[in-house]
Amino acid sequence: MDCSTEEITRLLKAAGAGDSAAEERLLRAVYSELRQMAQSWMVGTPPGQTIQPTALVHEAFIRMAGNNGDGWENRGHFFFAASRAMRDILVDRARAKAALKRGGGRRRIDLEKLVVATDATDEDLLDLDAALGRFESMFPWEHRLVMLRFFAGLTNEETAQVMAAPLRTIERDLRFARAWLVDVLLVENKNAESSS
Repeated sequence: MDCSTEEITRLLKAAGAGDSAAEERLLRAVYSELRQMAQSWMVGTPPGQTIQPTALVHEAFIRMAGNNGDGWENRGHFFFAASRAMRDILVDRARAKAALKRGGGRRRIDLEKLVVATDATDEDLLDLDAALGRFESMFPWEHRLVMLRFFAGLTNEETAQVMAAPLRTIERDLRFARAWLVDVLLVENKNAESSS
């Protein structure tokens, strides 16, 4: 179902106001984009992953709808929320698996391209989630950029458009975000290695 940005915004507002018919039309309108986002989250996940992209889309959408639309302002805000919901679902699953294992060897995370979100072990995903939580509390603007660029799969240009900011600002802030996350994760991994 092809919808204009204006139609999607209208559906978002109606769904946020509790219109279940608008919620269903919204899911149909954005389903293929959400599925692509879920597939990018699932690429290279460790063996034994029990959730499939389709299930991830549906579970994320149910979570988002359960939050009464979280006041989605526009298409970009909606996809940010969808990316966040998918990340939260995968992190919750990783936590549940890690709770069963309790321990194990850690390995260094390579965040040169911030690809760890798609090919991380459960422990790496939990480390990244913790780092992103701290990052969000300190740098909310840059956190939104990371979520849109690396987790929602938008290009730098699309991120600039969604955030209504110059491309150069987006690129600069993403470089900062990547450097901050790499630094924090490397320090945490060194601490984990020295304590084992």
